[in-house]
Amino acid sequence: MSDFDAALNIFAQEAGELLNDMEDALLALESAPGDAEIVNRLFRAMHTIKGSSGLFGFDPIVAFTHEAETVLDGVRQGERPIDAELISVLLDSKDHVAQLVEHCLAAPETALPEDLVARGRSLIGRLGGRCEGAVSPAPEPSVLTSEAGGPISADDHWLISLAFGENAFRNGMDPLSFIRYLTTLGEIRQILTLAPTMPAGDSMDPESCYLHFKIALQSEANKQTIESVFEFIVDDCDIKILPPNAKLSDYLGLLDNLEPSQWQKLGDMLVEIGALTRGEIDSALREQDAARCAGAGKPIGEILVERQVVQQPIVEHALLKQEQTKQKLAAEANYIRVDAGKLGHLIDLVGELVISSAAMNLIVERHGLGDAGDVAAGMNALVGSIRDTALELRMVQIGETFSRFRRVVRDVGKELRKDIELYISGGETELDKAMVEKINDPLTHLVRNALDHGIEPPEQRLAAGKPAQGSVHLNAFHQSGHIVIQVSDDGAGLNADKIVAKAIAAGLIKADHSLSRQEIYGLIFAAGLSTKEQATSLSGRGVGMDVVKKNIEALRGSVAIDSVEGQGTTISIELPLTLAIIDGFMVGCDRERYIIPLNLVDECLEMGDKECNIDEVEHYINLRGQVLPYLRLSEYFQQPRTETGEGRRESMVVVKSGRGKAGFVVDELHGEHQTVIKPLGKVFEKLTGITGATVLGDGTVALILDVPGLVQAATTRRPSRLTASSA
Repeated sequence: MSDFDAALNIFAQEAGELLNDMEDALLALESAPGDAEIVNRLFRAMHTIKGSSGLFGFDPIVAFTHEAETVLDGVRQGERPIDAELISVLLDSKDHVAQLVEHCLAAPETALPEDLVARGRSLIGRLGGRCEGAVSPAPEPSVLTSEAGGPISADDHWLISLAFGENAFRNGMDPLSFIRYLTTLGEIRQILTLAPTMPAGDSMDPESCYLHFKIALQSEANKQTIESVFEFIVDDCDIKILPPNAKLSDYLGLLDNLEPSQWQKLGDMLVEIGALTRGEIDSALREQDAARCAGAGKPIGEILVERQVVQQPIVEHALLKQEQTKQKLAAEANYIRVDAGKLGHLIDLVGELVISSAAMNLIVERHGLGDAGDVAAGMNALVGSIRDTALELRMVQIGETFSRFRRVVRDVGKELRKDIELYISGGETELDKAMVEKINDPLTHLVRNALDHGIEPPEQRLAAGKPAQGSVHLNAFHQSGHIVIQVSDDGAGLNADKIVAKAIAAGLIKADHSLSRQEIYGLIFAAGLSTKEQATSLSGRGVGMDVVKKNIEALRGSVAIDSVEGQGTTISIELPLTLAIIDGFMVGCDRERYIIPLNLVDECLEMGDKECNIDEVEHYINLRGQVLPYLRLSEYFQQPRTETGEGRRESMVVVKSGRGKAGFVVDELHGEHQTVIKPLGKVFEKLTGITGATVLGDGTVALILDVPGLVQAATTRRPSRLTASSA
């Protein structure tokens, strides 16, 4: 990969993160439209995308983001209110920028497609249309009081305070000449002439200068230019230049836009945005040094405010920005960006290391190398630590995935004319990055179904005594080595009778079925079954939930449903934390060995134990009063038996999957085994009862059991067999 390609990858990644941040900020603005910091986040995101795009010559992105940036700047300056309509346009604009980024990355040399051009024009029109009718709010009047009395308005004026020293006349200085020159930069709107230090009577020296001036200057010049007027009297005059109050928001905005590339001193920040001049800073620093020598040091910000060269809000905002930059740089220093491909390669290498470690253990055990036992044990511990650390590198919080559904809930709610609030909890729960990417589609189906099927229309909710606003809750937490993700709603709940009627009509069950309530709820995952009378663009064709279950099971997970009619539904997804390496429990049937995920193993017992009452015909046992179905793995996988007879010992491994339990009858219990999961490949991927394979230390292969599928097979006693699906 060339340096340019690497830079493009970074641009694409950062643009994606910024756009996601924009979406979160826009959705947050719906509930807090007056939050200036959120508006600033939006502006910075759009501004950064524009700047980065310009570096790569992506002109379409630059052109469009400039228009959106202008609107956001107007919002930031209080020239345009933020409302639901503008938020909707900005959300569409965010989507449009994402499409522009995608196009520029895929085909930078080709022109934009016509539909993309038309969409951009339409959005710019919608963005600009509001500007024309927008009315700028009138600024709040404010008045500054001069040191020696006499109000001087500083709302739109520079406030210049000149205190000439007594030797000004003796040094040949003419105070009025500087005031006359000041008029070349603007209009003097007010001027107060004061003489607070002039002594009374005979004590007054006519050759001494006692003049002080307070000047309100209306000018477009910056502070440095105004200060330069008094360049020749710096030593004979105390000069203070306070920016207009109207510029206060400008300075605050400039502070927000300072790139936090490095930590800056307060004075440097204020000079960079033009609120102070270098001379004012130097003068304040000299005062600070003098005060320190006298044992009365003050912060530089306090000195600047006391000298009336900058407003207090600007100093406070600069200090806040300084602290935020410090914290951000400290946080960023703890992280580095790593290519996901390199991380995946590292996990693969760790997997091979685990296999090699197992091979070494086997050789030590087989040849009775007692002296090497301790070394091998130490190495095993290290390999285990390396494995856990490597897997943690790929763990990411699921909160970002959850946050993306705020947009889904918002848009679908509007489409369905339902008022729905999304609540998120457990966003800090970590999961393998690969797993997070694969769970997004099933979650989307579940959330959309909750919005369409679960939450009732407002009038129906009010009639049922519920609040008009419905709620959907996304929650995640760790449980017994798994992550559990729940999608809950406070809607109508599932109607078991309706599901049964639909299932019978679809030929899925018979009228004389004996399904439990949970099994009836599970029918909504059957292909082609939908409780909705009419299909819409969102749901109703009976394919979404079928896909959800298949995708979750492909991740070695399970799904369960709780529902109370009239109160709501909760769908719980249980997933392993990682798809790469797991702790397994190895069992044997004749010459074959199988791996059961260790966290699904409940207990092991010997067949024929007094605690068991076995029904060999129905394949059920009575385990301490609990009826438990079981499968004899050798029979299920149709293995030829090499040992028969009553003397053969068998063991049962009791496993759990969701709320179900079952027993697997095996010949041997080999114990715990670090299992590096290998895919089966396309030829074997549709085998039932198996989810993968692993290489053992002796080079042979053990199959990893699909526990949820086998538990279901044991429960329903269906004659499932190890056959390729014809579907």
